[in-house]
Amino acid sequence: MKKEVVISVVALVVIIGLITYAVITESKKPGEYDEFATCIADSGATFFGAFWCPHCLDQKRDFGKSAKKIPYVECSTADKKGQLQVCIDAEITGYPTWEFADGERLSGRVPMETLAEKTSCELPVKE
Repeated sequence: MKKEVVISVVALVVIIGLITYAVITESKKPGEYDEFATCIADSGATFFGAFWCPHCLDQKRDFGKSAKKIPYVECSTADKKGQLQVCIDAEITGYPTWEFADGERLSGRVPMETLAEKTSCELPVKE
C-alpha cells in the first residue's frame, strides 16, 4: 500500500512539474502581435478604455498576449462610477476610443486592418 502511495505522489509531482514548465515556456514566447502593438505605441496612438467595457475587452483580445504592449489608458475609476482625470482632460466620451498622432479619433472596436492603416504599422500575416 505504501509503495502505491509513493508512486502516486511521485507521478503527481512529475505531472505538476511538466505543467509548470509548459506554462512558463509558453508565457516567455512573444505574442503574435508584439511588433505590431509596439509600432502602434511608437506611432503616438492611444487606446482609451475602461476595465468593465466589453468592447474594450474584445479589442484587447484581438491582440492576444500582445495586449500588454498596446498604448492603453484606463479611464474608469475603480468603482465604475467615474472617469479618471487623464480621460476627462482628453475629453473621452465613450469607450473604446482610439486617438491617433494626427488627432483623429475612432470610437468602438477598431479592426486591426484599420489600426494598421491609421498608424502605418505592418499587420502580421496570418498563416
